[in-house]
Amino acid sequence: MISIKDISKTFGKQQALKSINLEFKKGECVALIGPNGSGKTTLIKIILGLLFPTSGNLTVNGVNIEKNVDYRADIGYMPQMSRLPENMTVAQVFALMKRLRKDVKELDTDIYEAFDIDGMSKKGLGKLSGGMRQKVSAALAFLFNPDILILDEPTAALDPVSNENLKQKISRVLADGKMVIITSHNLSDLDGIVDRVIYLMDGEVYFDKSIDELRSSTGEERLNKMIVKSLKPQLV
Repeated sequence: MISIKDISKTFGKQQALKSINLEFKKGECVALIGPNGSGKTTLIKIILGLLFPTSGNLTVNGVNIEKNVDYRADIGYMPQMSRLPENMTVAQVFALMKRLRKDVKELDTDIYEAFDIDGMSKKGLGKLSGGMRQKVSAALAFLFNPDILILDEPTAALDPVSNENLKQKISRVLADGKMVIITSHNLSDLDGIVDRVIYLMDGEVYFDKSIDELRSSTGEERLNKMIVKSLKPQLV
């Protein structure tokens, strides 16, 4: 679905990404992880069309994103920090988004209902707690039934029940053939749902391995321990 060929990005003298080559396929859940400053956010912004690469190209379903922005309608994005208008109520935001996306006839309200968004519909966005804002952001990401989901630290500030509801929803959309990219520092939340791990470091792909490959090479079952063992030469 997403093909990244020799993508590089520089900001002045700083090179944020260095000749990145990656493929993302239908029905897979990919963990995009790495230390702060590794290039994760830059790469996500390029996929979303918020930044253009300095060199290289990126295609979604075979279409170069610099030539056609329509692909964005197929992406559901849950940012780490939502930038929703604080003077609007929850209900007003959802009503506005539905008016903007009249082309979508079948809405996906699973997360909306699981997180009881109706119960906070009259609240102003500026008065929501961090967990509530995460729930609103998640419900919006899934609402328009996108083929591609990009979830940036999706479990941050969520309570355990909501966390489990979100993980179950991710498993269901993967079974439907959708593609999910997740960034997270809490690797324990990714156990059981991630098929593949891409680890970025200093703007480069340090490794790109399936969970089965990581399990075989490290002898570990938990993702956090797999990553630590895979990084030991670098950590020393």
